[in-house]
Amino acid sequence: MPPACKPCLWIFTICLYASCHVRSGEAQNPKEVILLDSKAQQTELEWISYPPNGWEEISGLDENYTPIRTYQVCQVMEPNQNNWLRTNWIEKGDAQRIFIELKFTLRDCNSLPGVVGSCKETFNLYYQETDSEVGRSLRETQYVKIDTIAADESFTQGDLGERKMKLNTELRIIGPLSRRGFYLAFQDVGACIALVSVKVYYKKCWSIIENLATFPDTVTGSEFSSLVEVEGICVNDAEEETDNSPKMHCSAEGEWLVPIGKCICKAGFHQKGDACEPCGRGFYKSSSQDLQCSRCPAHSFTDREGSWRCDCEDGYYRALSDPPSVACTRPPSAPQNLVYNINQTTVSLEWNPPADTGGRNDVTYRVICRRCSWEPEECVPCGPNVGYSPAQSGLVDTYVGITDLLAHANYTLEVEAVNGVSDLSRTQRLFAAVSIATGQAAPSQVSDVIKEKIQQRSVQLSWQEPHHPNGVIKEYEIKYYEKDKVSTVRSRSTTATVNNLKPSTSYVFQIRAFTDAGFGTYGPRVEITTKEENAATVVSSEQNPVIIIAVVAVAGTIILVFMVRKRCLVYTCFLCLFFTVKFPGTKTYIDPETYEDPNRAIHQFAKELDASCIKIERVIGAGEFGEVCSGRLKLPGKRDVAVAIKTLKVGYTEKQRRDFLCEASIMGQFDHPNVVHLEGVVTRGKPVMIVIEYMENGSLDAFLRKHDGQFTVIQLVGMLRGIAAGMRYLSEMGYVHRDLAARNILVNSNLVCKVSDFGLSRVMDDDPEAVYTTTGGKIPVRWTAPEAIQYRKFTSASDVWSYGIVMWEVMSYGERPYWDMSNQDVIKAIEEGYRLPAPWTAPWPAPAHVGLLAEGPGERPKFEQIVGVLDKMIRNPNTLKTPVGTCTRPISPLLDQNAPDFTAFRTVGEWLEAIKMERYRDNFTAAGYSSLESVARMSIDDIMRLGITLVGHQKKIMSSIQTTRAQMLHLHGTGVQV
Repeated sequence: MPPACKPCLWIFTICLYASCHVRSGEAQNPKEVILLDSKAQQTELEWISYPPNGWEEISGLDENYTPIRTYQVCQVMEPNQNNWLRTNWIEKGDAQRIFIELKFTLRDCNSLPGVVGSCKETFNLYYQETDSEVGRSLRETQYVKIDTIAADESFTQGDLGERKMKLNTELRIIGPLSRRGFYLAFQDVGACIALVSVKVYYKKCWSIIENLATFPDTVTGSEFSSLVEVEGICVNDAEEETDNSPKMHCSAEGEWLVPIGKCICKAGFHQKGDACEPCGRGFYKSSSQDLQCSRCPAHSFTDREGSWRCDCEDGYYRALSDPPSVACTRPPSAPQNLVYNINQTTVSLEWNPPADTGGRNDVTYRVICRRCSWEPEECVPCGPNVGYSPAQSGLVDTYVGITDLLAHANYTLEVEAVNGVSDLSRTQRLFAAVSIATGQAAPSQVSDVIKEKIQQRSVQLSWQEPHHPNGVIKEYEIKYYEKDKVSTVRSRSTTATVNNLKPSTSYVFQIRAFTDAGFGTYGPRVEITTKEENAATVVSSEQNPVIIIAVVAVAGTIILVFMVRKRCLVYTCFLCLFFTVKFPGTKTYIDPETYEDPNRAIHQFAKELDASCIKIERVIGAGEFGEVCSGRLKLPGKRDVAVAIKTLKVGYTEKQRRDFLCEASIMGQFDHPNVVHLEGVVTRGKPVMIVIEYMENGSLDAFLRKHDGQFTVIQLVGMLRGIAAGMRYLSEMGYVHRDLAARNILVNSNLVCKVSDFGLSRVMDDDPEAVYTTTGGKIPVRWTAPEAIQYRKFTSASDVWSYGIVMWEVMSYGERPYWDMSNQDVIKAIEEGYRLPAPWTAPWPAPAHVGLLAEGPGERPKFEQIVGVLDKMIRNPNTLKTPVGTCTRPISPLLDQNAPDFTAFRTVGEWLEAIKMERYRDNFTAAGYSSLESVARMSIDDIMRLGITLVGHQKKIMSSIQTTRAQMLHLHGTGVQV
């Protein structure tokens, strides 16, 4: 170093060692993993310096008298400095994104006497990726520059006198890195600088337990906005909640975000802190869905830990349908006070409930009937001919009727009380019993009724004697009824005539027999309708049109006179009612910004949802206000549906909350199959959420680019028809969208397109010519009408212009409108009269498309007309055939910035790659097309012979061939035959 520079460097060093304001003992960020910290190293760093007299390693003490190692350089007196300093090799581990924190001091060049223009106040930072150490050689060309580092503050000679040091701290980020490690290098080009510390680190999310799931250490992603999704592993004795596996997302700052799903303790275990512990003796947990262990219910026990149910005590049981939370029970005792009443061969039994129900409330009763001989203990079951009313078993009431017993026979009747555990009991059955003897039986039912003769006012019937008369039948009773009116007649024979009936009337007949033992039961119901009376005899007013006309005329006259006398008051009200029903008013959109209290608007137009009904499943994107997730919505009494969920990030301001919910206040007013449906909002909990229907295929522009050429023209027109129908609905509500573009159209799994994104939308006044004027802000130039660009005035007609651009996007499979032209070029081209040409796949002539992009708003069609035209196209598919051979792009470079110069390509492969059709390279090569001249002569038939079957791809290639021909003709005159 020249002697003239020695004082500068000495003063600089004294300052460094003195009271530099460097805070030692700073708390280490727990999210950082340190790879290099020069300040923490006590021994020499031994970094490589080139040339040797450049950077110099020195030792010193910080303000806490802790030894530190620093590097400094101060060759300001010599021009053309190029001093390099390289660190040792740094192994990066799993990191992809590296943070570099530099702390340094720098001398103000103006404070150095005698310094010419060679003094600098910056230095350069570089890095080199390697898989291993490369030795001590230093080659500048192998390094990648990170940044030029400048000091925010520099010190002067006066600062040295006051013993103050101005320390600069700079942070830089590199990544993603792909090799095992890297070097850092510092280049000085003539500054007086001291490198106080170099800290290299990366960030990670440290292992945590959340919702009973363990999430391991996770290195952050390579991008600033990336979220790394991590699957959690349930802790011991826990399991994943059904269809809700635990996940979290590691942010770029090393923070865990967006927990989804959880683990729950298994049956027999309960949560304590971040672990699952077994239930103690005498406690159980039957399901993982239960939160805590419960004490064993009555008459049950468990003498082990971790039980999912308790065992029953001796003599007690639990039915198969009983949950483990139900107490163990036992069979009931016998019914009490059994009494009976005999009527010939019919017995009625009554009893009282048992004294002990066994601890259950499902007690029912069953009856066992046995017919016995005169000898004791010789009984047999009664058999299927005996009837029980209401039933033989499963009786809820304490009575039963037993019919059709044999006459003059002995019976034993038992009544047993049973409950849900009676069949499990091994103890002796308990029942009440009676022994009876029947008398003479009543006759059995009369069946086989025959309709002998049916008249207008009478019916003649006949029937057979009962199969079991059980004595001499003295007479028969015939019961008949019309609606609720019941009548009877009697007959001593098996025939009877019922008179005094009504013509054309339906009657129900039933017959029973009578003996000394009493009446039998009625036989089956027989329905008979009497004949109609002669039409000439009686004419009802209901069937006579003359009477109807007369009645109506008289009534009309009376009403008219009454209305005249009341000075048409009634008539006027009638007209009001008629026109109200006939011509309902159109629903009108209300701007939420007109509300003094925005919360009132959101609660008026959007349904408040319970956060417990919403299940977040995964993150699908990041919005302006927070994450966008997909999930399920399960409302009470309804099946769950897939939804998209917009969340408001933590730490929001009140204005951000209002802006976030404003879109929901707008969406909540719409109800149309082609407008995205709002399910509701969550405003009374955290996070604040907007829940809308889930559109599986995402935005229309990205969906079309992903499926380039894979749809028929009629499918594309169907998409456009859906968008137009949604816009027709919005315009009829007096609503202007202002940002209609394919990116703001969502597509569901059935290819239904729905208008969305109402962030720029505004209301129109009642005046159809009224517009909304913005007060500034960005507008989407490529989709915006000329009058909206120039005057910032938006109407439904400006939305029609935007729809014309959307139509172009759809038919070109998501191509960028105006290609690569700048916004200023687009505005200039539109002012000069240029319009986007109809795409190659468009099923309409160019003038029809340009009509949507007419200069004057009044010259454009209405959305109602657009829907009508598209409906006609869909109903008549022959109109959707596209003529081949029309060049769809202008040759002017100003008007078609996207059209590449095909004459500059040397091979067919390069040309195919430029139009993104490189997948067909082998098809062209195999067919012998080796030059662009041969390609320019191809027809649509030639393309089809190459095996290219997708219609969209055929038309795209043919369109490019047309452009190639035009460019060749323009360049070479007649050099190519077209």
